[in-house]
Amino acid sequence: MAYWNDYYTPETVEEAVEILARYDGQACMIGGGTDLLLEIQQGHRPKVEALVDPTRIKGLDQIVEEDGWLVIGAGVTHTQIVKDPRMSKHGTCLVESCGVIGGPQVRNVATLAGNIAHALPAGDGTIGTLALGGEIQVAGPDGIHWFPMEETFIGPGQSTVDTKRMMIARIRFRPTGDQEASAFRRVMRPQGIALPMIGMAVRVKLAGDVIASARVAIGPAGKVPFLAVKTMAFLEGEVPSDATLRTAAETALTEVNLRSSPHRASAEYRREMILTQLPKTLAKAVDRARSGEAVPENVGA
Repeated sequence: MAYWNDYYTPETVEEAVEILARYDGQACMIGGGTDLLLEIQQGHRPKVEALVDPTRIKGLDQIVEEDGWLVIGAGVTHTQIVKDPRMSKHGTCLVESCGVIGGPQVRNVATLAGNIAHALPAGDGTIGTLALGGEIQVAGPDGIHWFPMEETFIGPGQSTVDTKRMMIARIRFRPTGDQEASAFRRVMRPQGIALPMIGMAVRVKLAGDVIASARVAIGPAGKVPFLAVKTMAFLEGEVPSDATLRTAAETALTEVNLRSSPHRASAEYRREMILTQLPKTLAKAVDRARSGEAVPENVGA
């Protein structure tokens, strides 16, 4: 049974968008295909006339430094992110989040752009990028524009980026600097279960003995990848003591929307994991910010 008729490998972003326009909603962008192809085959997504694969577009298979940003092309795989020393040092939580997606075979073909476009509330790479303050470059009928990533999510698996008419061309974030670091933690069943019970990523910047700024992303904690803005506001200006980090976790519980899943975890269990694991994740980022050393943990687990 054919799930699509045509498969394109355009050479430019503009060509990819033109192909999508030509099919008028009957074509779809594809990255590694580790989610999309299964969903089409299992009937969770409608069949399409064509798939448009951007991985042959020059430059989109690379991670580059550009105008003070680390920029990740749409064709960059999770394995590339995990192995890049710049990412390990300046985007540690993203390396840690990409490093637990699937197994090695999945990470070798799956892309961060595809993870973000899928818009799942618990997407590991999405949570890591969100904590870093990531932006996405979207190419579509209205041209090519950068957007804060958190502004594009509208529901579970739903995004303002219509992958039948638009593509995520690049992702970027400001690398962590002096007295700044990030960390990621995932609570999951033994490897092979695709989605986490709960995942969290944080980015912390210190100013002497206090937290100058923080970003905290948690998933699944609502209908979209969740940015804990109340928790972030609480942390700003605080000394990162054990009591402070515990209170930050308690604050996070006032703003998340947790639900029970028969296949993963109850809401009560997820609450306990936020209470116990978020302080540890924040503490790890603080330790890295103080020491200036960031070695990703649990990658490939």
